[in-house]
Amino acid sequence: MELDLIIDVLKELDDFRKNHPNQTGLDDFRLYLNQKAYEKENPRNLTEKFDLDVYDLENEIAKQVIMLGRYSKQLIRKSLETHPDLVNEDFTYLFRMMDYDSLTKMQLIEKNAHEKQTGIEIIKRLVKNGLLAESPDQNDKRSTRISVTKKGKSVFLESMKDITVVSKIMCGQLNKKEKENLLSSLKKLNTFHHTVYSNFRNENTNEILKLI
Repeated sequence: MELDLIIDVLKELDDFRKNHPNQTGLDDFRLYLNQKAYEKENPRNLTEKFDLDVYDLENEIAKQVIMLGRYSKQLIRKSLETHPDLVNEDFTYLFRMMDYDSLTKMQLIEKNAHEKQTGIEIIKRLVKNGLLAESPDQNDKRSTRISVTKKGKSVFLESMKDITVVSKIMCGQLNKKEKENLLSSLKKLNTFHHTVYSNFRNENTNEILKLI
């Protein structure tokens, strides 16, 4: 059995060297094996096995987006370990606030596409840690405005150094052209979903599907 395994590895190594002559490192070979194994997963397998009427291409895109979201959360969490005042979602709220002098709580929550209660908890945590400050809204006594504190700006600038590293890792081995194409597609997709979130969030999925 061990001999068969060695033979299989040598065959894979031979294929790798033929197809990627400029990649000679162990990490390159490991990534090659991971990619090859991953590509064997085909959404048509489930379609044919269970006779499902599904959108194969769209299902695969959705799967990739979901998995990328999970990978990014893990990386962001790891990068923020040296910033105890921040966790994943806290950083995105602080990041959003850096573009504004102040926002109402609901404006900030909606810019992060969160449910109200989730957003309120994140804002409370940021205020408690001294990164955001609350103040009365002069035009609407029912609202509270949020602004970034001096400490918040300092923490943001420090954490951005680590987040920038995460951004680099998240783009993997894509070349510049691939990154530009991906960014263009993601912006188009996010524009659509922002419209859905802003104007159709209370509609059922069948109604939202009519927008496509």
